[in-house]
Amino acid sequence: MLELNPNTSDSAPAGDLIKDSTEATFMADVVEESQTVPVIVDFWAPWCGPCRQLTPAIEGAVRDARGKVKLVKVNVDENQQIAAQLRVQSIPTVYAFWQGQPVDGFQGAVPGSEIKAFIDRLVKTAGGEEGGGLSEAVETAEAMLSEGAASDAAEVFAAVLQEDGENALAYGGLVRAYLALGQDGEAEQLLNGAPEAIANSPELEAARAQLALAKQAEKAGPVAELRAKVEADPQDKQARYDLAQALHAAGNVEEAVDTLLALFRLDREWNDGAAKTQLFTIFDALKPNDPVVLNGRRKLSSMIFA
Repeated sequence: MLELNPNTSDSAPAGDLIKDSTEATFMADVVEESQTVPVIVDFWAPWCGPCRQLTPAIEGAVRDARGKVKLVKVNVDENQQIAAQLRVQSIPTVYAFWQGQPVDGFQGAVPGSEIKAFIDRLVKTAGGEEGGGLSEAVETAEAMLSEGAASDAAEVFAAVLQEDGENALAYGGLVRAYLALGQDGEAEQLLNGAPEAIANSPELEAARAQLALAKQAEKAGPVAELRAKVEADPQDKQARYDLAQALHAAGNVEEAVDTLLALFRLDREWNDGAAKTQLFTIFDALKPNDPVVLNGRRKLSSMIFA
């Protein structure tokens, strides 16, 4: 029998607000569920002391939110592939998903006040009671940006930030708009001045990755020459790495990922693991549910854990 939470509405049983997930159910529990309700994902392990402090606190805060967010718990020992794909390198790690994408997160055990602030930001991001119409404005700006109207998108993102200076979606969007306009310096300055509360959010990490790739593109060599160089000497690891950067700069993202995977397979330790680092930079710059990311992370994980 489900235990009803007295602090939630009658239609929001605790069993529906909080659940455990696995690799087999993660897409349904998190990616699909977050299309309509924000989902917090708590990555933990039985041996993790801080996890035993953090998880009950998050559970209580989620119940107090009365159905505005849900909580999914993932045991990293039993679900290593998910942890690897989302770059969970220490626990506890917490991500917030909205409409299939991670939009915020933190690591380590934090005070209850920070957990509440984290949930409040998530509710705002999802356009809840505290967020007004800002979510719709961000969606409009994203559509403008995808259609090439970067200048108009930048104006809308900036307007949202005037209302909510810690809106990670709008902040990251404004950085990406500057990058689309070729204003890399403005984008970098904006990132450097990000509010501490969202400085490490997935949206800003994605923007940082895009800025790094944009800087690389300025120095990328000719694809044809580098491809010929690799074909002439398949063991030339620097040429493979340079080719991957050139391919990405030319918009051939999937081929760039494949080239880096081939380099990782050839020598995963080359240049302090440069192939893996570059792969993560590309993955971070894309949406988590992008097929290039999903396929690339799966292939990389299979090589790491082989």
